[in-house]
Amino acid sequence: MNTNVIKIHKNECIGCQVKSNLSFRPLVNYLKNRLKTEKTVKSEFYRFLLEKIEKENDLLGNITTQELAKHKETLELIFTILTPLMANENEMFWALSTPVPDEIFFSTNAFYQFFKDHDPKSKVSQDNEPSEKKQIKFIYNLILDRFYNFTSVLKNEIIYAHVNPENNLTSYYNIQNDTQFIDIQHKGDLPELNFEELAKHFQEGTEMEYLFKELSLKNFTFEGFSVISITDVTLQHAIDGIRNALVDHNYQTEAYNHVIQALKTLSRNGNIEFGLMPFLTVNNKLVFDNQDFSQSMLINSAKASNLEEEVFYSLVDKYKEDPRPIFVSSINEDQMAKDPFLRVLKAAGVCSYSVLPIYYNTQLAGVLEVYSNQEIIVDDKILSRLRPAMPLIGQLFQYSIEEFNAKMDAVLMDKFTALQPSVQWKFNEAVWHFIQQNKENKKHKQIDTITFKNMYPLFGAIDIRNSTVERNQALKEDMHVHLLNIIKTLKGLRKFVYLELIDKLIFNCNDWIVRISNVASSNEEMLLNEFLAAEVYPFFSVIKVNHPEAAEIVDDYFAEILPETGLAYENRRKLEVSMQLINMEVSQYLETAQQNLQTSYPCYFAKFRTDGVEYDIYIGQDIAPNKPFDLLYLKNIRLWQLTSMVEIARLSKSLIGEMPRPLETTQLVFIHSNSIDISFRNDERRFDVEGAYNIRYEVVKKRIDKVLIKGTTERLTQPNKIAMVYFNADEAKEYIEYIKYLQDQGYLNDDLEQLDLEELQGVSGLKALRVGVKYLSKTKKKELAQAKAQDLSMNLN
Repeated sequence: MNTNVIKIHKNECIGCQVKSNLSFRPLVNYLKNRLKTEKTVKSEFYRFLLEKIEKENDLLGNITTQELAKHKETLELIFTILTPLMANENEMFWALSTPVPDEIFFSTNAFYQFFKDHDPKSKVSQDNEPSEKKQIKFIYNLILDRFYNFTSVLKNEIIYAHVNPENNLTSYYNIQNDTQFIDIQHKGDLPELNFEELAKHFQEGTEMEYLFKELSLKNFTFEGFSVISITDVTLQHAIDGIRNALVDHNYQTEAYNHVIQALKTLSRNGNIEFGLMPFLTVNNKLVFDNQDFSQSMLINSAKASNLEEEVFYSLVDKYKEDPRPIFVSSINEDQMAKDPFLRVLKAAGVCSYSVLPIYYNTQLAGVLEVYSNQEIIVDDKILSRLRPAMPLIGQLFQYSIEEFNAKMDAVLMDKFTALQPSVQWKFNEAVWHFIQQNKENKKHKQIDTITFKNMYPLFGAIDIRNSTVERNQALKEDMHVHLLNIIKTLKGLRKFVYLELIDKLIFNCNDWIVRISNVASSNEEMLLNEFLAAEVYPFFSVIKVNHPEAAEIVDDYFAEILPETGLAYENRRKLEVSMQLINMEVSQYLETAQQNLQTSYPCYFAKFRTDGVEYDIYIGQDIAPNKPFDLLYLKNIRLWQLTSMVEIARLSKSLIGEMPRPLETTQLVFIHSNSIDISFRNDERRFDVEGAYNIRYEVVKKRIDKVLIKGTTERLTQPNKIAMVYFNADEAKEYIEYIKYLQDQGYLNDDLEQLDLEELQGVSGLKALRVGVKYLSKTKKKELAQAKAQDLSMNLN
């Protein structure tokens, strides 16, 4: 045992906070009370200690910590009484201190060494509170408990963390303070406290200010001593850390790192590493290329070694059939010959590798990997430490699986179905009604048709100008390149083989060049492909086999006709890239814009890919029953539609410099004032109009994209213009007001046209407005960009 005095707080004023006397009088009183009731042999021991303390008079009065060294024998007797009889003082962290812990005057050797080796400033809860304030809380906690029977949330314990420099692992210790041998006296009348107000201050974190005001410490005196004990709670803290990761609902990379670190703490072996591999599936097939939900050494090693996915999948599928712990303490050549995955692990520097199956509700949820670059035996001792964490890891895996599936469903919902948040509530009601009906009637019934009545429609189309002409032109150019390449190849083959058929094929190719110079379409492409398949390809294949010296020329030809890289497809690839660029940028703009639009009033927005992008918008009371609908929301969305068409025109114009094959777009709006009904068609998974009259709306919007201006051959839709098709003058009047506003705002040119349109099949009386888009100068673009950057900066600040 050790009687060296340890000063806990070197700079803080602990002793001046409250009057404190070191004394053993409270222990004497305790022993006297125990002797009145104790009937076992312990009573003799209590009596012996009591008599010894009473003989040493200075222990009954106020004594300093320095004076206690001469009472070591008595202190050892106190240690014997207050601790289990078989306790080993060289392993037990135990000490006696002043009433308000400031100086330790007697301790076990283990405690003394612990205090020397560990920095008490490395406390886990980094609240930056000074030690003086913590001691004041400790003092008030005791006073409230003893005099007011008020137990606060303050605890007489502290958790400390210590990082072992040898293995980099963290150990956690619970430092507790036993205050039963402290007596507290109060001078004068005890103040009354308003406990409702005190509880309120505790909630607000201002309890200290309140207590300083209402309960002065200068009237209190602490007498006795404290018993301090330290318990290693590393294992429990590690388990709590894993549990906290689950409670925080953070199941991705950060949580996995946290759990792995906790497992290393549990193992108490700095040479052991851990991997987590939940079994994620797509269409019941395991997938592993997902860094959000997996940190697996095996997966990373397989990728680094370019192990074929099928080999990896078959390995895991085989394991799922018979999940069991696998222990490989040292990977050797014999084992690598049997299992290819051990070879990739060895290549990654792994020496030992073990797998433990992880279950959730008896279902295999994944595996826990235990590995090291040294030879490690995963024995029962390590497994017993890891076992409490297994159910929690199973729960973590299950959460990861559920979140992965939710992400899949969210993207599926967003990208591949017509169901949107604005209308999902009605689908939810229909599903619930369907379930209830089947439950009550025990018969399969049809699910209700999802219908929204009296919806105001808006239609817009952004089309790529002359897309069919552009496609045919690109096809014509590629076919020309292809035919020239055939001719070049045939002439090259003459150097190695003489066949009159070569001249015949060259003649045919020249004939095809003339044939496509006038017109090229998918029909000509099909006929040319038949010619190639029937005459050219077989000829080249025969030449390559029978004349190996000519093989290189033939291979060069086939390399030129690869759709992904060959020159014979270059123009079509450029066109496709340009079209995709426009469609992607326009789609992203519309997606973002419509999300902002939803904040004013919910609406249904459906986007479709054609050669460009088309969209339908439906808005009305039936889509949001709990939010009153007013026509001002319809006017707002119509103005938004016109403004967005200007922005899209500007956007597509700005993309021309980025396109490998420059393309232009046209912008078209169909104005329809009357409301219509729409229903969800289960067979096509989309909304469609309902009723004969409403179907006319669908017919018109599908035909107006190629409508001509009456009495001319000019198409209504033109680049750099926005065309608005309508039936009655009132519709035009409303949009003319919007146009005037946008002209004033610098969006549109002062060139508004009011046009009559040619009759379409079954449709007459169509009219149109057409106005030019005002494009921004470079200076104006720069000013707007700076203004947006400034707004963003202000929002961030």
